[in-house]
Amino acid sequence: MLVQNYFGLNQHKYYRCEKGKIEETYCMKFTWGSTKNKIKLIAILIGLIWFWFSLPKPLFQNPYSSILLDQNGKLLQAKIASDGQWRIKEQQEVPEKFAQAIICFEDKRFYYHPGIDPLALGRAIWLNLQHRKVLSGGSTLSMQVIRISRNKNRTIFQKLIEMILTLRLEISYSKAEILSLYANHAPFGGNVVGLQTAAWRYFGRSADQLSWGEAASLAILPNSPSLVRPDKNRTILLEKRNKLLDQMLLQGIIDKQTCDLAKQEPIPNKALPLPNHAPNLLSSIQQGLLGFQSSEPFLKTTINLNLQERVNEILERHHQQLKANGINNAAALVMDVETGNVTVYAGNVFHPNNPEIESYVDMIPAKRSPGSTLKPLLYAAMLQDGLILPKTLLVDIPTQVAGYTPQNFDLKYDGAVPADKALARSLNIPAVRMLQQYRYERFYFLLKQLGIKSLNQGANHYGLSLILGGGENSIWEISGVYASLARTLNHYAVNSGRYNPQDLSPPKVLVQTEKKKETPNLLNLQKQFYLNAGSVYNTFEAMQELVRPGEEQLWNQFISSKRIAWKTGTSFGFRDGWAIGITPKNVVCVWVGNADGEGRPGLIGVSTAAPILFDIFKLLPNTPWFNPPYDDLEYKAICRESGNSPNNFCENIDSIWCAKAKATQPICQYHQLIHTDASGKFRVSSDCESTMKMQHKSWFVLPPAMEWYYRSHDPNYKTLPPWRSDCNESNGVAPMEMIYPKKSTKIYIPVELDGSTGKCVFEVAHRNKQCKIFWHLDQAYIGTTKEFHQLGLNPSIGLHHLVLVDENGERLELSFEVLKK
Repeated sequence: MLVQNYFGLNQHKYYRCEKGKIEETYCMKFTWGSTKNKIKLIAILIGLIWFWFSLPKPLFQNPYSSILLDQNGKLLQAKIASDGQWRIKEQQEVPEKFAQAIICFEDKRFYYHPGIDPLALGRAIWLNLQHRKVLSGGSTLSMQVIRISRNKNRTIFQKLIEMILTLRLEISYSKAEILSLYANHAPFGGNVVGLQTAAWRYFGRSADQLSWGEAASLAILPNSPSLVRPDKNRTILLEKRNKLLDQMLLQGIIDKQTCDLAKQEPIPNKALPLPNHAPNLLSSIQQGLLGFQSSEPFLKTTINLNLQERVNEILERHHQQLKANGINNAAALVMDVETGNVTVYAGNVFHPNNPEIESYVDMIPAKRSPGSTLKPLLYAAMLQDGLILPKTLLVDIPTQVAGYTPQNFDLKYDGAVPADKALARSLNIPAVRMLQQYRYERFYFLLKQLGIKSLNQGANHYGLSLILGGGENSIWEISGVYASLARTLNHYAVNSGRYNPQDLSPPKVLVQTEKKKETPNLLNLQKQFYLNAGSVYNTFEAMQELVRPGEEQLWNQFISSKRIAWKTGTSFGFRDGWAIGITPKNVVCVWVGNADGEGRPGLIGVSTAAPILFDIFKLLPNTPWFNPPYDDLEYKAICRESGNSPNNFCENIDSIWCAKAKATQPICQYHQLIHTDASGKFRVSSDCESTMKMQHKSWFVLPPAMEWYYRSHDPNYKTLPPWRSDCNESNGVAPMEMIYPKKSTKIYIPVELDGSTGKCVFEVAHRNKQCKIFWHLDQAYIGTTKEFHQLGLNPSIGLHHLVLVDENGERLELSFEVLKK
């Protein structure tokens, strides 16, 4: 027999007889029965499925504002969301004060109802019917989360849908999560969305730092943000806030004293601008200008906000002085050597309302001519290879290499200068000659290995100009290289005289996942590095001897002064001024110039960037100097005059700590043994004087061109005694040397302003200043010089042969070629 149960499902009824008794049983048959029952069941299943999948994931799909935090979680910078709203990505925990205030104001039974509060809903219906208009909606915080996420016109039907979705929300989310969703997506007036945004916009601080009065004020706003907010109907907002504080007092959330104090707090007049302490950093990260890219809306950085603000003030103070000379931009980067973290990132001065300043250009990743800031790297490389010693005497005379004519900044020549002094004084000609010896191809490859990636042309494109700023580098890369070298030097003893490849790393500005610091495995360390500890130490020692600007000139007379290895740079055309400083703890790099590349007279690194550098170092703690890496140093005897290893004729011997070299280090080539008569005033030889009457002296002898300039700077330099009249031998010492042009040089004849052909100045050096020199060009006599051996010539295009003869018959010959302009 077929019957239907309560749910409309069919059952079969059976009767059976067993032992004289009739038993009635039922057997369920899963048959659909009538069509009406089928529709009911399908509708129930569809409803359940819709209910379960009705809640979108994620619940909110709005774009967020990009937020930059410092190392302690303080707000550095914010960028408005793409929809024009200030909306900060939600935080997991809602601050306790705001949570208490919003629950007291909006949903007193928040923790006890399942998303819908029947009592609040019933009260709202009765109140609305009684006044014949909508005065209360009866919405809970959970219902408001759904309403905000849907953003649709609220009809009775839509409100029923919201109630269903609210029940679904309560199934998937905890009460704390629902409260967080509300706090971070509720409107707070205008384009301010979310508690964190409102806290910064209205009170200028993070939400977890709000007072009770401020938290109560913000709890009022989402109820009617378009009608009541700090810049609109402030009196009504004040009344509502105080009423809420009274309710919180009655509920025991706050005490009487707290309530009274909170009521005394003023209501803000208007929304405040969000902090913008590092204006260029966020955009550079998003655009990938720093070698990495991130589009995350919430970024925590390594920046120290307090230090960042003070460096910004220093840049602004110097900007006010520099702009009088048409120098509009400045940037600074401060790094922690040990971690590689960037603690200050000031990409430019901040004047967004002045388009001429171009504040939007981030100068830290910008590729600019580095001037002389790479010279210390070449100095260290040559020390390591044994090509020079720290005080090796370098040539500083007019130089031309394959048509390239470098000049010192002051357009003067020393003739000869110790290597460490040449670095401290940033002399260009010694640096170019050093690079010629080291080879620019090797130096280019070394820069690439050290982390200079911005050289986007081949080595031949830059040539020897690479050492004088002929390439393009950024503050970001240069700071990273010097920080890596300082880190390597700091870790040398810890790593038992070896090198950790991980010490060579670019700067870091984003906080990464915390990792347990591990001691380097000695098996993974290297015996050699691109620049070894000894050469780096000698380089930093030389760099600290640079004369500091202004009041810093007397730094070494004060025990409390910081020892800083520093270097300046000035690009060609006075377009860029650089200063970089290194201590065992910090690296500071400063750039000054114009973002558009305009050069300005007086835009010199030592007078524009260096003062900023030392003002920043005054903010940093004083630290002990680098420990000497004795395992990579040797205590070496050197010739006092030449700075090289002494030969048999060097009399004045000094000892210094210098880097262990990979090859044999240079030996003094300037000291030689000369023979004079008994008076010591004239040179003689065995052809004109008995050896018994000779005096044998060690003499420091420079080549004529070097001597010509050197003796004017060193009053202690003694020229060779002249030959006695009855003696006529040079003893292998050349009396003349061509300064310009050199042998086989190709030259251009200059053109004057009026279009006429000018003259090229030929110059020669002679040991005897009073000696006459007779000039012959292509076998034709062209003139005589005395004392100042210069002659202006205008040879024709093609090959020429120049012969110089002094009054003693000494000859100097060379060939050169004049090229067509």
